[in-house]
Amino acid sequence: MAQWDSNSLPPVYERSEQPPLTDQEVSKLTQTGFSPDQLVRLIAERQCACDASPEGLIRMRVAGVDSSVISAVSKYALRPNGALNLEVTLDFTGESRRARNAYLYVFVDDGDVTRVMSSNIDELLRRPNAHETTVDNSDFLIKRTVRRIVLPGQLPLKTYGRHTLVIASSANPRLTHPSQLKAQDRTAAQVYLFDYPRASLQSLCRLTAGYKRDAQIVDRWRFQGSRFECEWN
Repeated sequence: MAQWDSNSLPPVYERSEQPPLTDQEVSKLTQTGFSPDQLVRLIAERQCACDASPEGLIRMRVAGVDSSVISAVSKYALRPNGALNLEVTLDFTGESRRARNAYLYVFVDDGDVTRVMSSNIDELLRRPNAHETTVDNSDFLIKRTVRRIVLPGQLPLKTYGRHTLVIASSANPRLTHPSQLKAQDRTAAQVYLFDYPRASLQSLCRLTAGYKRDAQIVDRWRFQGSRFECEWN
């Protein structure tokens, strides 16, 4: 049986509410005179969003960080991010039956490879209870039906730093790279840049894509555009 003593909580409950330290901050604190004992205590309280790989620890050593501090970084460093948590929201405004391009793609570069997420729009809309329906009353003369589908997912990412995300629609169900898009689909695609940190307490990106009734083929949906944002902590 475990007994709790409110005056002596386990270390995990003594964490600071301040954000984790970074490699650069640990090196800067070392260079400005903080003692190794002080830094070890700070890292234990706040954790470290640091590069704890052998290469990252070597860089700290070269920067003059004490070996006891490097050991604390290795012990308390946050787990490296291994995947991009991506929540995709699809909004369909108006009344149509099928998508002009049945497939929606998300491409993200990852070093020498390209990660891909895809959705069959027609299949999603046919599923029972796959979407929630609301009415857009922003124009008091015209009421528009809006169907929304939310797709949570993950894209494995192994490289950190700057990445490119491309969202595009296509009639081809077997694309693996943006270069395979037809010229017209490539022109309509949207490109976003984002920074993918090595470690973070929170990792969530949101992508919202909009569809409206095609002006030429009135029973088809046309991809209209998107919005992309990420939250890191």
